Amino acid sequence: MNPAPMLALLLALAPGTVALAREALSPDTGLLGIRIAQLEPGYWQSRLAHPDRPVMDTAAIAAQNARLYALDPTMHRLAELPATLPGEQVRAWISKLSAPPTRTLYDAQGKQIDDAALDNLQQSLQLAAIPASVAPRFGLIMRRGDLRAFPTRLRTFSTIGDTDIDRFQESALFPGTTVAVVHESLDGQWWFVVGPNYAAWIEKQYVALGERTEVLDYADQGPSLVVTGADVLTTFTPEEPRVSSLRLDMGLRLPLLTDWPQDRAVNGQHPYASYVVQLPVRDANGGLQLVPALVPRSADVREGYLPLTPSNLIAQSFKFLGERYGWGHSYGTRDCSGFVSEIYRSMGVELPRNTSAQAVSPALNRIAFDPADSLQTRLAVVRDTRPGDLIYIPGHVMMVIGHQDGRTWVIHDTSGTSYRDASGQRVSAHLNGVSVTPLEPLLFNGDTSYVERITSIQRIRP
Repeated sequence: MNPAPMLALLLALAPGTVALAREALSPDTGLLGIRIAQLEPGYWQSRLAHPDRPVMDTAAIAAQNARLYALDPTMHRLAELPATLPGEQVRAWISKLSAPPTRTLYDAQGKQIDDAALDNLQQSLQLAAIPASVAPRFGLIMRRGDLRAFPTRLRTFSTIGDTDIDRFQESALFPGTTVAVVHESLDGQWWFVVGPNYAAWIEKQYVALGERTEVLDYADQGPSLVVTGADVLTTFTPEEPRVSSLRLDMGLRLPLLTDWPQDRAVNGQHPYASYVVQLPVRDANGGLQLVPALVPRSADVREGYLPLTPSNLIAQSFKFLGERYGWGHSYGTRDCSGFVSEIYRSMGVELPRNTSAQAVSPALNRIAFDPADSLQTRLAVVRDTRPGDLIYIPGHVMMVIGHQDGRTWVIHDTSGTSYRDASGQRVSAHLNGVSVTPLEPLLFNGDTSYVERITSIQRIRP
């Protein structure tokens, strides 16, 4: 390898001289050295030494997932919840998430959220009604639903006119996800639920309640169909609208009804050209029913998880390229931590929900950085990363896809970033979506590079 590009980079990004780092804009994209060819997964797959060599096999992945639930406090093994929970535990979950906002917030029309509205939100939590012990109820999510900091659809923002990041939006849950219901809002329209990797408020309409055993056994009954596309739709059916054109996001694992009779129609359609899956729906009383639905064989799905290989990691990540950034899974899309979670979920690997938890998870193969680490030390570690490694800076995560010309290339779901152009001027790139970029030129702020702000690298490998 020619050392000149790396030497130039080291000099450009040396402490105190980061402002000298400059980038020639690409004629292909108008961005920092990014060429159209680099926006194809095959470009990066062709550079892999062992593209199809498994990083971890099924047994190793299962062991890591078990370690995650055992060691990471943000994960919840719902099957191990006791028959009753201390009311103080439930109150602590809600109080931590739904604490009164400390910043000024505005609605979508730019009107400040006043104290009376904030007081009403606190009243809606109904904390005083939590008994000394709570018997959790169990349910399955029937369609994609938002998880909220408060039991309200009110969207709130930190800046007037900037309505991309709703401060009450936390995450989303997906069809077939198991939850434990532990509390109800004052208006009776919302439940506080504990999911596998998050606890928050969700509208009751998205949850079908069932017997504990039936709910917990849902995902583990026999063969499964895994969604490997960014998202797919079940087949349209007027006979059963509850599972008609239902959106299924990457990594969802659904029970596959392999013994469905060949001569028996599913919702008015012969099943031979489709997979027959089992999906949860709500009956008239909010109870759980499991019904068959069709997923076309032409959809981007497969029986069982994808092998965890470098090639698959790149292929899966590029299926989201160009998708709009969605804070907390807003807009029916995802944010940076949701993006990497769904890539790995399609291969059976589970991760905590947020970057703050992912970056420090004790269950993963973590390289921790100290704020005092020099730029040269950081660059040496970054140069040693492999495709699939996750790089964390405060509030953001990027996935490595390869190295070229002395630079580390990443794919990430980002609201935007900045760098210095050939004239030395700082350029703000409002990417606002899943993007491919080199890592080293990116600026965290006017004086500090992304590399200088790396807090950890998580390696999903032995």
